[in-house]
Amino acid sequence: MTAEDRIKLEPSWKAALREEFDKPYMAQLREFLREEHAQGKEIYPPGPMIFNALNTTPLDQVKVVILGQDPYHGPGQAHGLCFSVQPGIPTPPSLVNIYKELKRDLNIDIPNHGYLQSWAEQGVLLLNTTMTVERANAASHAKKGWQPFTDRIIEVVSEQQSSVVFMLWGAHAQSKQKLIDTSKHLVLTSVHPSPLSAHKGFIGNGHFSRANKFLEQNGKTAIDWRLP
Repeated sequence: MTAEDRIKLEPSWKAALREEFDKPYMAQLREFLREEHAQGKEIYPPGPMIFNALNTTPLDQVKVVILGQDPYHGPGQAHGLCFSVQPGIPTPPSLVNIYKELKRDLNIDIPNHGYLQSWAEQGVLLLNTTMTVERANAASHAKKGWQPFTDRIIEVVSEQQSSVVFMLWGAHAQSKQKLIDTSKHLVLTSVHPSPLSAHKGFIGNGHFSRANKFLEQNGKTAIDWRLP
Protein backbone atom coordinates (compact mmCIF):
# COMPACT_ATOMS: atom_id res chain seq x y z
CA MET A 1 0.00 0.00 0.00
CA THR A 2 1.57 3.29 -1.05
CA ALA A 3 1.63 6.35 1.18
CA GLU A 4 -1.00 8.15 -0.83
CA ASP A 5 -3.44 5.19 -0.60
CA ARG A 6 -3.54 5.61 3.17
CA ILE A 7 -4.50 9.27 2.90
CA LYS A 8 -8.18 10.08 2.59
CA LEU A 9 -8.08 12.72 -0.11
CA GLU A 10 -10.69 13.95 -2.58
CA PRO A 11 -10.06 12.12 -5.91
CA SER A 12 -9.28 15.12 -8.16
CA TRP A 13 -6.65 16.36 -5.69
CA LYS A 14 -5.28 12.86 -5.15
CA ALA A 15 -4.73 12.48 -8.89
CA ALA A 16 -3.10 15.92 -9.22
CA LEU A 17 -0.83 15.51 -6.18
CA ARG A 18 -0.02 11.80 -6.50
CA GLU A 19 3.68 12.31 -7.26
CA GLU A 20 4.14 14.57 -4.23
CA PHE A 21 3.24 11.78 -1.81
CA ASP A 22 6.14 9.66 -3.08
CA LYS A 23 8.79 12.38 -2.71
CA PRO A 24 11.42 12.28 0.06
CA TYR A 25 10.22 15.51 1.71
CA MET A 26 6.78 13.96 2.26
CA ALA A 27 8.27 10.84 3.86
CA GLN A 28 10.29 13.11 6.18
CA LEU A 29 7.20 15.13 7.03
CA ARG A 30 5.21 11.98 7.84
CA GLU A 31 8.04 10.75 10.07
CA PHE A 32 8.26 14.12 11.84
CA LEU A 33 4.51 14.11 12.57
CA ARG A 34 4.68 10.49 13.78
CA GLU A 35 7.48 11.37 16.19
CA GLU A 36 5.63 14.43 17.48
CA HIS A 37 2.59 12.28 18.25
CA ALA A 38 4.80 9.60 19.85
CA GLN A 39 6.21 12.28 22.18
CA GLY A 40 2.67 13.10 23.27
CA LYS A 41 2.55 16.50 21.58
CA GLU A 42 -0.83 17.87 20.63
CA ILE A 43 -0.97 18.66 16.91
CA TYR A 44 -3.63 20.82 15.24
CA PRO A 45 -5.79 20.36 13.33
CA PRO A 46 -6.71 16.76 14.27
CA GLY A 47 -5.42 14.19 11.73
CA PRO A 48 -8.64 13.65 9.74
CA MET A 49 -8.99 17.44 9.29
CA ILE A 50 -5.46 18.19 8.00
CA PHE A 51 -6.60 18.03 4.34
CA ASN A 52 -10.03 19.55 4.99
CA ALA A 53 -9.46 22.43 2.54
CA LEU A 54 -8.78 19.98 -0.30
CA ASN A 55 -11.54 17.57 0.68
CA THR A 56 -14.17 20.33 0.90
CA THR A 57 -13.15 22.17 -2.29
CA PRO A 58 -12.36 19.76 -5.17
CA LEU A 59 -9.74 20.95 -7.66
CA ASP A 60 -12.19 21.36 -10.54
CA GLN A 61 -14.42 23.57 -8.38
CA VAL A 62 -11.81 26.07 -7.16
CA LYS A 63 -12.84 29.66 -7.99
CA VAL A 64 -11.05 31.62 -5.26
CA VAL A 65 -7.89 30.84 -3.28
CA ILE A 66 -7.31 32.50 0.09
CA LEU A 67 -3.90 31.75 1.57
CA GLY A 68 -3.25 31.56 5.28
CA GLN A 69 0.09 30.83 6.87
CA ASP A 70 -0.33 28.54 9.85
CA PRO A 71 -3.27 26.78 11.54
CA TYR A 72 -4.60 28.29 14.76
CA HIS A 73 -2.74 26.77 17.69
CA GLY A 74 -5.41 26.99 20.43
CA PRO A 75 -7.53 23.99 21.48
CA GLY A 76 -10.57 23.31 19.30
CA GLN A 77 -9.89 26.14 16.83
CA ALA A 78 -8.23 24.70 13.72
CA HIS A 79 -10.17 22.43 11.40
CA GLY A 80 -8.11 22.63 8.20
CA LEU A 81 -9.61 25.78 6.62
CA CYS A 82 -7.49 28.91 6.90
CA PHE A 83 -8.93 31.76 9.01
CA SER A 84 -11.90 29.53 9.98
CA VAL A 85 -12.66 28.12 13.42
CA GLN A 86 -15.02 25.38 14.47
CA PRO A 87 -18.56 26.23 15.61
CA GLY A 88 -18.76 27.48 19.18
CA ILE A 89 -15.22 28.91 19.16
CA PRO A 90 -14.86 32.74 19.41
CA THR A 91 -14.06 34.49 16.12
CA PRO A 92 -10.28 35.23 15.98
CA PRO A 93 -9.12 38.84 15.48
CA SER A 94 -7.96 38.48 11.85
CA LEU A 95 -11.31 36.99 10.86
CA VAL A 96 -13.11 39.82 12.67
CA ASN A 97 -11.26 42.22 10.34
CA ILE A 98 -12.17 40.10 7.29
CA TYR A 99 -15.81 40.44 8.38
CA LYS A 100 -15.39 44.20 8.81
CA GLU A 101 -14.16 44.49 5.23
CA LEU A 102 -17.04 42.32 3.98
CA LYS A 103 -19.45 44.65 5.78
CA ARG A 104 -17.77 47.72 4.27
CA ASP A 105 -17.38 46.20 0.78
CA LEU A 106 -20.63 44.25 0.31
CA ASN A 107 -22.71 45.36 3.32
CA ILE A 108 -22.78 41.81 4.68
CA ASP A 109 -23.79 41.63 8.33
CA ILE A 110 -21.03 40.44 10.64
CA PRO A 111 -21.75 36.82 11.66
CA ASN A 112 -21.70 35.67 15.28
CA HIS A 113 -19.36 32.76 14.48
CA GLY A 114 -16.13 32.05 12.60
CA TYR A 115 -17.05 28.88 10.67
CA LEU A 116 -16.25 29.39 6.96
CA GLN A 117 -17.36 25.97 5.69
CA SER A 118 -19.96 27.46 3.32
CA TRP A 119 -17.26 29.46 1.51
CA ALA A 120 -15.21 26.30 0.99
CA GLU A 121 -18.27 24.46 -0.34
CA GLN A 122 -18.77 27.21 -2.95
CA GLY A 123 -15.23 26.92 -4.36
CA VAL A 124 -13.13 29.06 -2.02
CA LEU A 125 -9.94 27.10 -1.31
CA LEU A 126 -8.98 28.12 2.23
CA LEU A 127 -5.38 26.93 2.22
CA ASN A 128 -2.79 27.29 4.97
CA THR A 129 0.70 27.07 3.47
CA THR A 130 1.72 25.11 6.59
CA MET A 131 -0.95 22.52 7.33
CA THR A 132 -0.15 21.52 10.93
CA VAL A 133 1.06 23.17 14.13
CA GLU A 134 1.92 22.16 17.69
CA ARG A 135 -0.45 23.38 20.40
CA ALA A 136 0.47 26.86 21.69
CA ASN A 137 3.56 26.99 19.45
CA ALA A 138 2.97 29.20 16.41
CA ALA A 139 4.87 28.34 13.21
CA SER A 140 6.35 25.25 14.90
CA HIS A 141 5.92 23.19 11.71
CA ALA A 142 6.74 25.94 9.21
CA LYS A 143 10.04 24.42 8.06
CA LYS A 144 9.07 20.75 8.25
CA GLY A 145 8.09 20.08 4.63
CA TRP A 146 4.65 21.52 4.07
CA GLN A 147 5.88 24.36 1.87
CA PRO A 148 6.77 22.29 -1.25
CA PHE A 149 3.44 20.48 -0.93
CA THR A 150 1.29 23.60 -0.64
CA ASP A 151 3.37 25.37 -3.32
CA ARG A 152 2.46 22.48 -5.62
CA ILE A 153 -1.23 22.90 -4.74
CA ILE A 154 -1.04 26.57 -5.80
CA GLU A 155 0.76 25.61 -9.03
CA VAL A 156 -1.80 22.89 -9.82
CA VAL A 157 -4.69 25.35 -9.42
CA SER A 158 -2.86 27.86 -11.63
CA GLU A 159 -2.11 25.23 -14.30
CA GLN A 160 -5.37 23.28 -14.39
CA GLN A 161 -8.04 25.88 -13.63
CA SER A 162 -9.04 29.04 -15.48
CA SER A 163 -10.02 32.47 -14.16
CA VAL A 164 -9.32 31.87 -10.47
CA VAL A 165 -9.03 34.76 -7.98
CA PHE A 166 -6.03 34.50 -5.64
CA MET A 167 -6.24 36.66 -2.51
CA LEU A 168 -2.73 37.16 -1.14
CA TRP A 169 -2.81 38.99 2.19
CA GLY A 170 0.49 39.87 3.81
CA ALA A 171 4.10 39.32 2.79
CA HIS A 172 4.11 35.55 3.26
CA ALA A 173 1.10 34.99 0.99
CA GLN A 174 2.44 37.49 -1.56
CA SER A 175 5.68 35.50 -1.82
CA LYS A 176 3.59 32.81 -3.57
CA GLN A 177 2.64 35.07 -6.48
CA LYS A 178 5.52 33.65 -8.54
CA LEU A 179 3.67 30.30 -8.63
CA ILE A 180 0.61 31.82 -10.34
CA ASP A 181 0.05 32.47 -14.04
CA THR A 182 -1.16 36.07 -13.84
CA SER A 183 -2.09 36.09 -17.53
CA LYS A 184 -5.16 33.94 -16.83
CA HIS A 185 -5.89 34.50 -13.13
CA LEU A 186 -6.66 37.55 -10.99
CA VAL A 187 -4.20 38.15 -8.15
CA LEU A 188 -5.37 40.54 -5.41
CA THR A 189 -2.83 41.64 -2.81
CA SER A 190 -3.00 43.66 0.37
CA VAL A 191 -1.62 43.76 3.90
CA HIS A 192 -2.72 40.99 6.27
CA PRO A 193 -6.06 41.28 8.11
CA SER A 194 -4.26 40.86 11.44
CA PRO A 195 -4.97 43.63 14.00
CA LEU A 196 -1.33 44.70 13.59
CA SER A 197 -1.76 45.63 9.93
CA ALA A 198 -5.43 45.64 8.89
CA HIS A 199 -5.73 49.43 9.26
CA LYS A 200 -2.87 49.89 6.77
CA GLY A 201 -4.95 48.87 3.77
CA PHE A 202 -6.78 45.62 4.39
CA ILE A 203 -9.91 47.47 5.41
CA GLY A 204 -10.86 49.16 2.15
CA ASN A 205 -9.21 46.72 -0.28
CA GLY A 206 -12.51 45.71 -1.92
CA HIS A 207 -11.25 42.21 -2.63
CA PHE A 208 -14.58 40.47 -2.19
CA SER A 209 -16.53 42.61 -4.66
CA ARG A 210 -13.60 42.57 -7.10
CA ALA A 211 -13.44 38.77 -6.91
CA ASN A 212 -17.14 38.39 -7.67
CA LYS A 213 -16.97 40.85 -10.56
CA PHE A 214 -14.06 38.91 -12.10
CA LEU A 215 -15.84 35.56 -11.68
CA GLU A 216 -19.00 36.87 -13.31
CA GLN A 217 -17.04 38.45 -16.17
CA ASN A 218 -15.57 35.00 -16.81
CA GLY A 219 -18.88 33.17 -16.84
CA LYS A 220 -18.74 31.85 -13.28
CA THR A 221 -21.18 32.19 -10.41
CA ALA A 222 -20.21 34.77 -7.79
CA ILE A 223 -19.44 33.63 -4.25
CA ASP A 224 -22.16 34.28 -1.69
CA TRP A 225 -19.95 35.60 1.11
CA ARG A 226 -22.82 35.62 3.63
CA LEU A 227 -22.45 32.87 6.21
CA PRO A 228 -25.38 30.75 7.36
